Amino acid sequence: MLSGITVALALVPEAVAFAFLAGVPPLVGLYAAFLICLVTAICGGRPGMISGATGAMGVVVVSLVADYGIGYLFPAVVLCGVLQIGIGWLRLGKLIRIVPHPVMLGFVNGLAMVILLAQIGSFKTLSLDGRMEFLTGQRLWIMLGLVGVTMAIIALLPRFTRAVPSSLAAILVVTACAWAINSTPTSPPTPATPSAAAPHRVITVRDMLVDRTLATAITTAEREKRHQTLENATSLLPAGLVATPAKNQPLPDLTPEEVASARATVNVAAVGIAGGLPRPVWWDYRLPPATVATLWVILPYSLILAGVGLIESLMTLTLVDELTETRGQANRECIGQGVANILCGLLGGMGGCAMIGQSLINVKSGGRGRLSGVTAAVMLLLFILFLADWIERIPMAALVGVMFMVVVGTFEWSTLQTWRRVPLFEVLTMLVVAGYTVLMHDLATAVILGVAMSAVVFAWNKSKHLAADTSLNEFGSKIYQLHGVLFFGSVSRFRDLFTPHADPDDVVIDFYFSRVYDQSALEAINTLAERYERLGKRLHLRHLSEDCRRLLDRAGDLVEVNISEDPHYHVLAERAG
Repeated sequence: MLSGITVALALVPEAVAFAFLAGVPPLVGLYAAFLICLVTAICGGRPGMISGATGAMGVVVVSLVADYGIGYLFPAVVLCGVLQIGIGWLRLGKLIRIVPHPVMLGFVNGLAMVILLAQIGSFKTLSLDGRMEFLTGQRLWIMLGLVGVTMAIIALLPRFTRAVPSSLAAILVVTACAWAINSTPTSPPTPATPSAAAPHRVITVRDMLVDRTLATAITTAEREKRHQTLENATSLLPAGLVATPAKNQPLPDLTPEEVASARATVNVAAVGIAGGLPRPVWWDYRLPPATVATLWVILPYSLILAGVGLIESLMTLTLVDELTETRGQANRECIGQGVANILCGLLGGMGGCAMIGQSLINVKSGGRGRLSGVTAAVMLLLFILFLADWIERIPMAALVGVMFMVVVGTFEWSTLQTWRRVPLFEVLTMLVVAGYTVLMHDLATAVILGVAMSAVVFAWNKSKHLAADTSLNEFGSKIYQLHGVLFFGSVSRFRDLFTPHADPDDVVIDFYFSRVYDQSALEAINTLAERYERLGKRLHLRHLSEDCRRLLDRAGDLVEVNISEDPHYHVLAERAG
């Protein structure tokens, strides 16, 4: 239960941050964190794994919300859930097993770097001119000091006791320190004042909410001003021409007065994480019509959401499996994620998936069962309903320190020592997957790219390992004993193994140590058979496995199996004599 409380504390600022990333209200992110965490904890396939609103999902939906409005988000999330349930019902979750280990290492290391870089925004505050700027001077040093204290407690406390999760203890201690610092007597703050001008020397969750809200309002006002400037310029041009700013004439920024006006539009007192229970979206939002046109708008986003969510969830499931030395149920997790996203779409959540950072916090804090996830979800809801004011006082330094320790625990440091001892292509695969994850923040594409690279290398290596031993039996027949795999990559080498003009009238290809895998292999066999047939020679195929024979049905009477030698393969030898 204590691990669940720790996770719930860390879920709050992350859910809010991801909501801002997606361009939706904070409660939309918080409701997603609660619903997905609760549902997957109950019916998911991996006990101890934490799910919620994630940055990967926020990146996908930001353009949908910006272009069509928040009303289109919720049916897209519902459709995403339906697709995920279908994938689980078709038992396709096991496909995660084909992800090679180098891809897994690249994914984990890249994700650790993404988590690390995401914390940089916590060192920024809103300046008086409406810009997010890095902390300086005393406030920066205090922030760094509290982050260091948080990390030290998390690292050292387990050496003395494990009765209390070290992350929870660190958050409580650093929060007490921040309260003491922020309680220093100062002049009272004014409404709509950014944290840079506030008396607080330690940024809290409350400060982050206010800064992000004010920054969003200022950005919106700036975008509207620039749009209006372009419209005015276009109206002065001949019909058909579009105004574009010259290189030496950038679009105008907001004046100080306009910045103040944008701030004034925000009710700072109403900014926070307090809210009621989730309720049907049609009570609070205007939804799009249920038409084919709407379906075509949301379908691409739903497909990407489903793919990104399941890849990240199943990769996290595999990682937790390795840490706990247990095995989760991939297909059940797909269904659990789908049910959770359907409820999110119906009850005002932005959708989500498994969270590797929070899952690691939970597992390393001792949360291995479903109770930890349920506790995290229930506590998160209680925070929203009753304890929002207290949660908003938690310093961002404490949460940043927790995430820094997650990065330390997530990154596979062993790869820095073993990279010289593994094949070069595996190193390149790890670097490509990690680099793409960091640069593009597209986890699904990074994994697919890594799998594709590994598949190409595998096919290349297998194509070079096809060989044949030749011999003559007592009847003068030449026997080709194949060794290796016959597939599209090895068909060229397969053709070079045979000498139809020099061979006797009766030739046997023995597949006892080989397998036929695809249509390209079948076509290669048919082509070879035609070459022998044109020369008036007979070709027999022996020792075919069950899967080989199903693939070779098109070969018909070319297949000749000696039943006495192959008692398990019942293929009629219609081509005798």
